[in-house]
Amino acid sequence: MTTAEPPRDCPLCPRLAEFRGDNRKARPDYFNAPVPTFGLPSARLLIVGLAPGMHGANRTGRPFTGDFAGDLLYATLLKHGLAKGTYDERADDGLELVDCAITNAVRCVPPQNKPLPAEITTCRQFLMAQIAGMAHLHAILALGKIAHDSVCRALYATHPFGHGKSYRIGKIHLIASYHCSRYNTNTGVLTAAMFDDVVKRAKLAAMPQL
Repeated sequence: MTTAEPPRDCPLCPRLAEFRGDNRKARPDYFNAPVPTFGLPSARLLIVGLAPGMHGANRTGRPFTGDFAGDLLYATLLKHGLAKGTYDERADDGLELVDCAITNAVRCVPPQNKPLPAEITTCRQFLMAQIAGMAHLHAILALGKIAHDSVCRALYATHPFGHGKSYRIGKIHLIASYHCSRYNTNTGVLTAAMFDDVVKRAKLAAMPQL
């Protein structure tokens, strides 16, 4: 049975494995391995991104940690009580998630931040295992179309992507958001207010009593 976390030297995607090896030589102080899920399997909300950023999660070893997307994501999670502590762009900053977990559709950093369709498909087994292992999961917030589509396929469903759209798939509420990348925020595709709203809705879907 597939586990939720790929091994450090996962060989399943040759291009990503080669890129990871090159990065280990060029940047030996980076994490340079499949980035594990952040948070506990008992969480009721799962946030799914695209893939580790070269100088973000690939450097620090924690999803969305060390790049602009993480600045917006963690600030918003802290605001809504889905995290506690201080986000300091380091995996050892002491930040803790509260009833949520964060993972990526593709666990290894891809060249130019663009995983190939075959790599997304290959890595989906770990996303499926992650979802299956979360017994209390009620809601998934997918950041970007690739994450949304991969979650849908992991749940054997088909739904069109659109910011703010939500779907019920079995017991899971799926909520879609534009990715909180610097490009999307700089171009106005995603504003802080828009992102705040989808995080608030995801929390409500996961924890309706709060």
